[in-house]
Amino acid sequence: MSPEEEQRLKAVSEKAKEMASKQREISIAEFFEKNRHLLGFDNKRKALLTTIKEAVDNALDACEEASILPEIQVEIIDMENERFRVIVEDNGPGIVKAQIPRIFAKLLYGSKFHSLKQSRGQQGIGISASVMYGQLTTGRPAKITSKTAKGDAHYFELTINTKTNEPDIQKDEIKDWASKSHGTKVEIDLEGSYIKGGQSVDEYLKETAIINPHVTIIYQPAKGDQIIFPRATDKLPVQAKEIKPHPYGVELGILQKMLSSTEARTVKAFLTNDFSRVGNGTADEILEKSKILPKTKPKDITREMSEKLIHAIRNTKIMNPPTDCISPIGESLLEKGLKKEINAEFYCAVTRSPAVYRGNPFVIECAIAYGGELPKDKTVNVLRFANRVPLLFQQGACAITDSIGKTAWRSYGLNQSGNNLPVGPAVIEVHMASVWVPFTSEAKEALAHYPEIIKEIKLAVQEAGRKLMKYTAKKRRVGDELKKRSYIEKYLEHVAIGLQELLALDDARRKALEIELRHILEKDRGKLEDMEFDPSKNVDYDKKFASIGKGEENNDSSDEESEFDYKNSRRKRSRQTKLE
Repeated sequence: MSPEEEQRLKAVSEKAKEMASKQREISIAEFFEKNRHLLGFDNKRKALLTTIKEAVDNALDACEEASILPEIQVEIIDMENERFRVIVEDNGPGIVKAQIPRIFAKLLYGSKFHSLKQSRGQQGIGISASVMYGQLTTGRPAKITSKTAKGDAHYFELTINTKTNEPDIQKDEIKDWASKSHGTKVEIDLEGSYIKGGQSVDEYLKETAIINPHVTIIYQPAKGDQIIFPRATDKLPVQAKEIKPHPYGVELGILQKMLSSTEARTVKAFLTNDFSRVGNGTADEILEKSKILPKTKPKDITREMSEKLIHAIRNTKIMNPPTDCISPIGESLLEKGLKKEINAEFYCAVTRSPAVYRGNPFVIECAIAYGGELPKDKTVNVLRFANRVPLLFQQGACAITDSIGKTAWRSYGLNQSGNNLPVGPAVIEVHMASVWVPFTSEAKEALAHYPEIIKEIKLAVQEAGRKLMKYTAKKRRVGDELKKRSYIEKYLEHVAIGLQELLALDDARRKALEIELRHILEKDRGKLEDMEFDPSKNVDYDKKFASIGKGEENNDSSDEESEFDYKNSRRKRSRQTKLE
């Protein structure tokens, strides 16, 4: 080996050692500290909304799990220089002292990630991310007060140690909170921007009140008077029950992990105890197809045997998972929510039967409001919800928007160009309820494009569209009949005059004859239903409520941005399809 080559190899070896010395573990908090846009904190306006959204979602989940009718107070205090204090207070069951620091100041900590039942929170990352954003932008700790029914009110001031992803407790004391028997109060100072419009805090809280008719929200915005969203029903949603994983949704790696950690002594007991919808007969069929003995110990299952087990599961007919783990809103409440905000002439709603994606049960619901005071020359307004939470951003990247665009709306009475959103006087609302909603990012702003989900959304939208088609077709028939009758009625007076001259009738008899001719016309052609829009018929409509979130110029621009995002997203997917 030449001296030059030896020198080069030595330099390469030294560089490898230098590179190795720089490697270190990154905590999840450090990662999201640098990539906070993934959590919905990519601009000041969105950061304010995301913080309130996470706190309200947690409050609603806690109240419903404790069977308490939610009453939530939201306050935004403008501290000037684009700094705001967000205060969210609920009447939930409260949090025990030991858990408060971890829930609010440790990312990826919570009770819902491994729980297969419908809930708004999923990842244990939302409210702690809001605390982290607040400390990054203002340097101030979050202030948490929580009280259980038979305990003291505990007050904490918390920050997150982003290197260790552990809470730093700056203050821990007992607080006098005699006005509250139980509940939690969160205060976070942060940099933000308060603007009204289609993607504002006001709009989010309004849509939350629409999709959660059992909640009362008392809202004090940064500008203007207090707004109260009263509950429309005293009936709590049916509480979702936790279920076990369904075999169809389990992949090889997950199956191996479950086999290594199960408490079952045999593989048959593992199948029947650790999965839903697997009884003794189904377990025997799976094991027979995979050629594995029922008494084999789970820890003795090799990778090759696991592959056979997965293949056997996929080739065995297994019942869909139980659906008591999800709690859809229901057709009547969906319609009632739309009637409160939109003064239209026709409403309809559809709740589909439960379906499954990757072993996870889900239900798609759709509601449509048509006509009335809605604009005829604009793209329809799409309201998207997942587990009773409004989705205000990334409309163009969402499976809901894509499914609506790919539905043929011309046959249902709306104009449409290609696969774009239809144009016409309509609002389309779609809600997905599931044990695990597949969002496109940690910010939980759009649904992923699973084929099973897209299929169900299209079927729900088409079913609602057929109801709309019956109404628009009937209205068109009535309009055509009115036009024909107007032609006939135009000449009834002249026919009566002609008969008067032929039969030498007096004026009184001529007038009576004209009335009789009109009666004959109506009797012969039938009585017409009044299809004219009457604004006073919708007694649920609240004009003041409907105007919330539409007060400033950004409403139109946000709609334009959503439409641009939608078209841009479609172009990207089209290019990807061609490449594949």
